[in-house]
Amino acid sequence: MFKTFTHKVNRWRLKRNAQRNFLIYCSVFVGLIGGLAAVTLKFLVHLMEELSRNISSHLPFHVIYVFLPALGIFLTVAWQHIVNRDKMQKGIGKILYNIKKNRSNIRSNNLYSHLITSSLTVGFGGSSGLEAPIVCTGAAIGSNVGKFFNLSPYEKTVLLAAGTSAGIAAVFNSPIAGVLFSLEILIGEITIPTFIPLLIASATGVVVAKMLYSQDLFHLVTVGWHMSALPFYVILGVLSGWISVYIAKVGGQLEKGIFLKQNRYVRAIAGGLLLGLMLMILPTLFGEGYHYLQQILNGNVDVLKEDIIFGSWLDNPWVMLLFIAALVFAKIIAAGITIGSGGNGGSFAPTMFTGAFLGLFVAYAVNQTGLIELSTSNFVAVGMAGALSGVLHAPLTAIFLIAEITGGYVLFIPLMIVSAMSYIIARMFNKHNMYWSHLIHDDNIQPDEDFSLLNAMRLDSVINYDYKAINKNMPVADFYKILAETKANIFAVLNIEGSLEGVIWLDEIRKSLFTAVQEGHTVEDIMVAPPAIIDHDEPMSEVMEAFDGLEVWQLPVVKDGVFIGFISKSAVLNKYREVIIHKNQQADLFAR
Repeated sequence: MFKTFTHKVNRWRLKRNAQRNFLIYCSVFVGLIGGLAAVTLKFLVHLMEELSRNISSHLPFHVIYVFLPALGIFLTVAWQHIVNRDKMQKGIGKILYNIKKNRSNIRSNNLYSHLITSSLTVGFGGSSGLEAPIVCTGAAIGSNVGKFFNLSPYEKTVLLAAGTSAGIAAVFNSPIAGVLFSLEILIGEITIPTFIPLLIASATGVVVAKMLYSQDLFHLVTVGWHMSALPFYVILGVLSGWISVYIAKVGGQLEKGIFLKQNRYVRAIAGGLLLGLMLMILPTLFGEGYHYLQQILNGNVDVLKEDIIFGSWLDNPWVMLLFIAALVFAKIIAAGITIGSGGNGGSFAPTMFTGAFLGLFVAYAVNQTGLIELSTSNFVAVGMAGALSGVLHAPLTAIFLIAEITGGYVLFIPLMIVSAMSYIIARMFNKHNMYWSHLIHDDNIQPDEDFSLLNAMRLDSVINYDYKAINKNMPVADFYKILAETKANIFAVLNIEGSLEGVIWLDEIRKSLFTAVQEGHTVEDIMVAPPAIIDHDEPMSEVMEAFDGLEVWQLPVVKDGVFIGFISKSAVLNKYREVIIHKNQQADLFAR
């Protein structure tokens, strides 16, 4: 019944709407749902934080830091295991994987699972961010809307990115940064067909979030910058590049998992308790840490003395400086433990936190010398942009995000300098951002456009199902008669179950065919094993790699071990040409 309804809806929209307009309508809907998802996530986290505060009111103060994160991570793991059956896909890297390998299809359970699990993790003190979960949720919204309307992989990718833009924009109240994030991280190109839907979805997401949740993430705090501070912004840019490499290496390794030999629940409890011990010593690492970011943006460094066991020691400015340095390195470790032990969150907020405290470290250290008085707020804001630029390899996203959420438009020059320097230094050590590095290393996926276009093609569309099957016991004389009835130059030799036993390349046996007839040979004597066999579910990019590596033009295809047809390199190239033409036609439609 649902399929019938879907079919009727698709027939209606194809008759009444041009494809260009329909994609825009979809982007409005995706932006609306993405904004609601962001507001829901904020509400759930607030609810979990209230619950954790109620629990903590009945316990000695510092004890809560040990046990609450473990409880949140344990509940997250239980949800993923029992409710989701391990089908939830965590992290922005999984979105890229689905774009490249799964035709931008994302499971529908990702529409809600990230909201619940990330609120459990972060609400109970897990030291990670909510940005990756809302990105995953927005991407799932866009993908499933595209699947519902039976859109092409390219159009689903656009809607997936639109959902991501809406989520980021709604969380940070930064519509431009939401668009740039999707363009730089997910799509990798800026064209009119992609830009317009992303812009509309992002704006819609912000409007929804403003209507339902008007509280800003940060208050407008930055002030104008002075030329005398320029050398120190350069220093911050260099340090941001180095710390970005540290974040990518250390955070990336920890996020792959800790205590891997242990049961998932043991891993969750052990990782949670380890995180809890860190939080007991450094409670500033509790949760996202945005409360502390706002305070240091306001110039209130003394807020770091709150809840610290050794808070009186921080009255000494040089001890305070060492404490700030410890937070710079500790936050990403805490985030890695949170995610690596089974919690759901992202490294986006920890990266901002690390960059902010790096900027605070530079400004605070210079101010202690008495040589010059630097604006702490400015360096905190610019430090966030530097870390994001280096880790994400997305300088435009970093610049506009920080400018929008802190009101730092007067800091565009320092933001540009620090972000660019951080990006250049990070690229020297890591060719790709941390998301792509994992995919390239673990899944051998490359971020080029040709790769994406190839995997947007279905293998079914280029398989030649019109073939003549022969048996290996057939005399060559009988096979010779079959040649007169067909123009094929490759033949499949199958057994009675339909499994492939070999192939006959007519070009290779043409000269010896007459001799084989005279000598009474069978097909088994002239058949050969194919150089490769293509599986029906194999990505098109791997098919092309097989063609190029083996230097052949036709290969057999099997499905569940049964031969179903042949695929030719020329058919793949022709289909690839059609995909490019279709994409250019869509670009022309939006440009008109």
